Amino acid sequence: MKRIFPDSFYNLITLVGATVAAVSFGLILFLIALEFFSEEQKPYMGIIAFVILPAILIFGLSLIAVGIWREHKRERSGKPHGLRLPQIDLNNPRHRTAFFYVSVGSILLLMFSAFGSFKAYEYTDSDAFCGETCHKVMEPEYTAYQFSPHARVGCVKCHIGPGAGWFVRSKLSGAYQLYATAFNKYPRPIPTPIENLRPAQETCEQCHWPQHFFNEKKKEITNYISDEKNTKWNLSLLMKIGGGVPESGANSGIHWHMNIDNEVTYTALDRQRMVIPWVKSRSRDGVERVYKSTEVKPTEEELALATTRRMDCIDCHNRPTHIYQPPQRSVNHIMDLGWLDRNLPYVKSLAVQVLEHPYTTREKAADSIRTVIEEYYRANYPVIAAERHESIERAITELQKVYRRNYFPEMKHDWRQYPDHIGHMYAPGCFRCHDGKHVSEDGKVLSRDCNTCHTIVAQQYENEKLKMSLEGLEYEHPVDIGTAWKEMNCSDCHQAQ
Repeated sequence: MKRIFPDSFYNLITLVGATVAAVSFGLILFLIALEFFSEEQKPYMGIIAFVILPAILIFGLSLIAVGIWREHKRERSGKPHGLRLPQIDLNNPRHRTAFFYVSVGSILLLMFSAFGSFKAYEYTDSDAFCGETCHKVMEPEYTAYQFSPHARVGCVKCHIGPGAGWFVRSKLSGAYQLYATAFNKYPRPIPTPIENLRPAQETCEQCHWPQHFFNEKKKEITNYISDEKNTKWNLSLLMKIGGGVPESGANSGIHWHMNIDNEVTYTALDRQRMVIPWVKSRSRDGVERVYKSTEVKPTEEELALATTRRMDCIDCHNRPTHIYQPPQRSVNHIMDLGWLDRNLPYVKSLAVQVLEHPYTTREKAADSIRTVIEEYYRANYPVIAAERHESIERAITELQKVYRRNYFPEMKHDWRQYPDHIGHMYAPGCFRCHDGKHVSEDGKVLSRDCNTCHTIVAQQYENEKLKMSLEGLEYEHPVDIGTAWKEMNCSDCHQAQ
C-alpha cells in the first residue's frame, strides 16, 4: 500500500498528535457552526472554541513535529523507523470485524466528544459555574445575586457581554484572578470597582432605555425609629428621574447625567471613586463647565495619579445586582412585611445591634443572634418573653437570614466594604459631587438641595397628623438634631450605626 506522507510521518508520536489535532479541529468547526446558527451569542463559547480547543490543536501539531524530528534523528543515526503500520485486508473476516468496531468506536467517540464539548461550554456559561465552581471565592457576590432584581440575568451578560473582543479582554484580566484563587492569594474583601468593566451602554442599555426616562416616580419609604415602641415613620417622595432627551419631557432630573444629551466626566482620587475634586459637564450645544471642589484641593502629583472617567450608569448604580443591604434598611423591610414583630420592645435597635456585631464566622453569628435576643427579653421583659415566644423565635430566624445574605466574615465582607452610590443615606452617594462645595468659574454650584433630585410630598410619624403638599415639604428629621442634617451627610451618622 502506497503511503501518502513521508516515512518519517509514520510513528506513534506523530500519529497520536495527528489524531489529537484532527479531533480538536473538528470540534472547533462544530462549535463555530453552533455559534453561527445560535439566536444569540454566548460569551463562554469563545473560551472553548477559541482558547481551549486551539491550545489542544497546537499541542497535537507540536506532537506531529516532535515525532517527525525524532524519526529524522533516528534515520541519521542508522536506526530503522519506529513504526510499521498494520495492513488492513477487508477480505479477511478478522480484519473486517476489527475495522467495523474501530470505525463505530471512532464515530461514537467523535459524537460524544462534540456533545461533551457543548455541555462543557453550556455549563461554563451558567451562573452556577460563575458563583459556585470556578469562582468559589465569589460566594458573597453569588449569594447577593440570587436575591437581586437581576437574578434572571446571566452573570456573563453583564461582566462580558456579546462579541469576542470583550471576551478576550475579560479572560486576560482574569488570568491573575485564576492564579490568586488557585493559590489562595486573593484579597479579603475582594476590591471594587472593576476597572475593566464593559461600558454600561453595551450591557445595561440593551434592556434599559435611558432616552425614555422621564417625569417623576413615586417612592414610598417606611422606617421604624429605634425607640421602645419602634415608632413608624412614613415618607412619600416624587423622584425626578427625567433628564434623558427633550423629546421625553422636562429635560431635567437625575438622568440628566446620562451620556445622551449631556456628557459628564470626573476625576476621582481614590480607587472606590468616593473623593471627587473635579467634575466637567458638556451639553449638546458644546458648552463646557468645570466644577472644582472648594474643600478638596489635590496637588498636581495627586491629579496625575488620579483616574478620570466618563460617567455612565455604573457610577451611580454601582450595585445593580450584588447588593448588600445596611442593617437599618433590612430591618425596616422585614418589619414592614410583618416578619419582625414591632410589638417587641426595642426590637429595631436590638436587631441592628446583633447584625452589626463583628462575628468571626457565620455559624457563630447565628448562635449569637439567638442567644442575645433570647437573653435580652428574658432579662428585661420576662412577661413578653413568655407570651410572645413565637414572635421572638421568628425574629431570630429572620435576622439569621438577613445576616446570611449580607455578611460574610470569612471574606471580611459586608455592606460597608461595598457602598451603594444610589441615594445618600448610608454612603455619600450623590453628595460625592452634589455637596454644595463644587463650584464652577462662573459661580454655579452643584447643589445639595433635597429638591434637586426628589420632592417630599407627604410624611407622617405614627400617631401624628399626616403632612402633605404637592408643592413639596421640608424634611423633618425623626430625631431632633436641629439643622445639623442640612450641613452634614446622612452617612456621617448612619454609616456608623
